[in-house]
Amino acid sequence: MTEPSSDDGRAFRREIERVVNEIAQGLRTLAAGAHWFSGLAPTHRQTVLQEVAGYAMQAHITAADGRAGVARSGVKPTANPSVMICTDPPRYGFAGLPSAEHVEAFRVLVSVFAVADTRRRETYCKGACGHAWHNLPTAIEQ
Repeated sequence: MTEPSSDDGRAFRREIERVVNEIAQGLRTLAAGAHWFSGLAPTHRQTVLQEVAGYAMQAHITAADGRAGVARSGVKPTANPSVMICTDPPRYGFAGLPSAEHVEAFRVLVSVFAVADTRRRETYCKGACGHAWHNLPTAIEQ
């Protein structure tokens, strides 16, 4: 068995970035994103969880973002991923959760990221944003 090339890894990370940001900006539903995630191999799911946790850290999520994201995610507030993201500071070991919890973890992480990223787009980036991931084309523009 051969290892994927570094180009494959970069392409997959770009795909993750696109999918997650489309969900965060309302261009893709959380259900559609969870369906995409569910179709991935277990090792790819772990990569996605690590990437999205990184996005959440970069968005400087707050405890309030965690609670709002969990409410959006449809995941019980008592589920492991929900508890992890709502601690202060949040715990980020989502890829280490049992594989049966990965879809819940994805839903929670993406939902919390969406809350935090929206806040940041409306404050720090408002009117003068050069972040490519904040300027995705709408469905009409595609």
